[in-house]
Parts: sequence; C-alpha cells; structure tokens
Amino acid sequence: MVDWSPFFISMKTASLSIVITFFVGLIIAWGIVKLKNDSIKIVLDGIFTLPLVLPPTVVGFFLLYIIGVKGPIGSFFIEFFAIKIAFSWPATVIAAVVMSFPLMYRSARGAFEQVDPNLLDAGRTLGMSEWKIFWKVLFANALPGIISGGILAYARGLGEFGASLMIAGNIAGRTRTLPMAVYSDVAAGNMGNAVDYVIIIVLIAFIAIFIMDFISIRKEKQWRY
Repeated sequence: MVDWSPFFISMKTASLSIVITFFVGLIIAWGIVKLKNDSIKIVLDGIFTLPLVLPPTVVGFFLLYIIGVKGPIGSFFIEFFAIKIAFSWPATVIAAVVMSFPLMYRSARGAFEQVDPNLLDAGRTLGMSEWKIFWKVLFANALPGIISGGILAYARGLGEFGASLMIAGNIAGRTRTLPMAVYSDVAAGNMGNAVDYVIIIVLIAFIAIFIMDFISIRKEKQWRY
C-alpha cells in the first residue's frame, strides 16, 4: 500500500519553495542587471549560480555546516528560540530553495537583459518610478522567460534529493519527500511502491510544465496580436 505522506510533504515543500525562489530570484536578478560594476557583477553572479554546478551533497554539506545544531544559524535558533532547523520539514524547504534558486535567477536575469533598454528609458521620461518601471515594463516584457524559470525552479525543488538528504534527512512522515521515498523503496526492494512514486512525480512535473507553458504561449499570442 502506498504511503501518501511523501506526496504531501513534496507538494508542501515545492509549493513554498517556488514562492520564495520566485520573488527572491526576481529581485536579485533585477539588482544584478542594474549593477554598473562588472567585477562585482561577475563575483555575485558566480556566488548565486554556484549551487547549480556544485554536487547537491556539497551544497547540503554547506547548509548543514551553517544551520546544523553546531552551525552559526542553527545554534542561534536553538539557543534563543528552542527551534532545531536541521532534520525538520523547514530544512527540506531551505534545501529546495537553495538548489532551485540559480535556475530562477539565471532565467529571470536572461529575460531582463533581453528587454530593450529604450523601453525602460521611455518609462523614465514619462516620470514613472523605478518600481513601476520594473513591474509595468521590465517584468511584463520578460514574462515568458520568467515563467520558464519558474517551471525549471519548481521542477528542481520537487525533485531535490541530495541536499535535502544531507540537511533534512529521510525521516518517514516528516522529511521524506517523493524522491527519497523512491530511493528508500528501491533500497528495501519494494519496487512496486517505487514505481507508484515515480509515476506520481512524472505526472506532477508534466502537469506543472503543461500549465505554465500554456500560460506562456497564451501571453506571447496576446503580445503578437
């Protein structure tokens, strides 16, 4: 019999992580695009992209070092709030956010850089604030690329395994997500359950991509006509 707790844990984790990743990725991408100092831009871009190229277990190691019980942030929360972050459900969200952030950030940055700068200058000549220019001009014109970044980030958060295993563990009913459930059942020889979890993951990923691609295509058609 299939245990549905990994499904609910994965959906909660992926849903919350994409909300955080989406807005943080947008703001940071906007800030990087506006930077005038190329050296600082290169350094910051490297830092924000690093989780994309590092092995997930290495990212998980760094997270464990920071928010573990002996880490600076982890020990702070334990001492002042009596909250243990590591090996809890919030840790799965943190891992998903960190691992999916580079995809959202780089997609949003690429989309922003493709927007004609003359459109932004036109907004400034009309007296629009920078915040209004961002939402009404930059964001609106970069929306297809931003949606694509959201698709990739959501899928990455849903499928996160390595970093989550390091920082959140594989605790049944608490931190065991769908990818961990697949790993656990295969290791235990329960191939039937593993197949069920794989089918669920594939269906969720396909539905998410279909919906977001549909929205993106509709938006592009509206702009054309």
